Amino acid sequence: MALEHHPVTNSEVYLMNSSHAPSVPPPSPPSPATPCERDISPPLEDVMSITPSDIRDSCPSLNQRLSTAVHVLGTEATALSYLTRLYETDPIARAGFNLAVQAITRFQGDKGKLVICGIGKSGHIAKKLVATMNSLKIHATYLHPTEALHGDLGKVGKHDTILLITFSGKTPELLSLLPHFDSSLPLIVMTSHTHPSTCEIVKHRPDTILLPAPIHQSETDSFGFNAPTTSTTMALALGDALAVVISNELHINVQAVFSQNHPGGAIGQAIKKPKKLSDVAIRFKDIPQVGTGPISIGAMTGAHILMSAYRSESGWVRHGNDLIASPSHIKTLRPGDDMDEPVMCIEGLMVASKEWISIPAETDLEKAKDWIKSMRRTSSSEEAKFGNDAILATIVDGQVDGVMEVGSLWLE
Repeated sequence: MALEHHPVTNSEVYLMNSSHAPSVPPPSPPSPATPCERDISPPLEDVMSITPSDIRDSCPSLNQRLSTAVHVLGTEATALSYLTRLYETDPIARAGFNLAVQAITRFQGDKGKLVICGIGKSGHIAKKLVATMNSLKIHATYLHPTEALHGDLGKVGKHDTILLITFSGKTPELLSLLPHFDSSLPLIVMTSHTHPSTCEIVKHRPDTILLPAPIHQSETDSFGFNAPTTSTTMALALGDALAVVISNELHINVQAVFSQNHPGGAIGQAIKKPKKLSDVAIRFKDIPQVGTGPISIGAMTGAHILMSAYRSESGWVRHGNDLIASPSHIKTLRPGDDMDEPVMCIEGLMVASKEWISIPAETDLEKAKDWIKSMRRTSSSEEAKFGNDAILATIVDGQVDGVMEVGSLWLE
């Protein structure tokens, strides 16, 4: 049976009068998109579109590299989740953190400093934490344990607090240093141990405050070697938590303090310096009111004011348009004595509007400072009236638009 002949159609290109075929074949038609490709979000799709195909397709180790990187990131993220859960639920960790903050803030930043000590990778974490603390106006310094035994111990003052960073809890250099610290100084240890009974440093000094920073899995099990990786991430994160909590307790306006201490670089340029009182004053209408609900101002106690201030974003509370309590005044509440006392019987807690210092909201900050200084020089009575805890009321169209404490002017 004779075969039928049909013309053959292809996409090849032939060059006439050429002795060889093209060295580069023509491009293949695009492959249809797979379901996975259709599900890629736009940002990732954009990134993939600019990734050279020869890197994606011809580098056999790419998948292994990225797989390892994702494994490291995932491991450290999991460890942070475990650490978060520990400080949410564990009584020892929570009590230790609370005691550490109390020890560091016991002088309200007026005297004393935090001396942070560690060696090796822990030493680098200590130095970073010192830098963070100082940028938030928390006085801190780094002490190298070996150098301390050769003279640097002299930087430790009688009002200081000492923080040791050691994952093992038994770093020989730190153990050698313990006997040379004044036993009256609070001592904190940031370590992998979650119970005081297992930490060697605590055994040598039982009053040590324990700050647990454990990891859920050893670095050898995670990565095949025990180089400080996950452990230093935990110490870094816990140190940051400590710095943020302390700065919030010491300063009324942490952002203002940070701005003052970081005028240079990209961060400094990104922070818009306030120019007028209206830029920094607390909006009056945003201050929560007390004594207007079921409990009248007459029946309200110091405890009610304290709880209201705790819930207030600014720390201020007011009663109507005539009585206000600022953070500085609220801090004068005495535990126990004032908690059950009626608000109106606690001297200096609520400041009446007749005692507020009125000033136009658009007043330049520097001019406001100069005016306050000149008023303080007028007489001793005026100096008291214009003290740091006095209330400045910023005025717009004859109405109180915002409030601030006089002392906060010098934080801007």
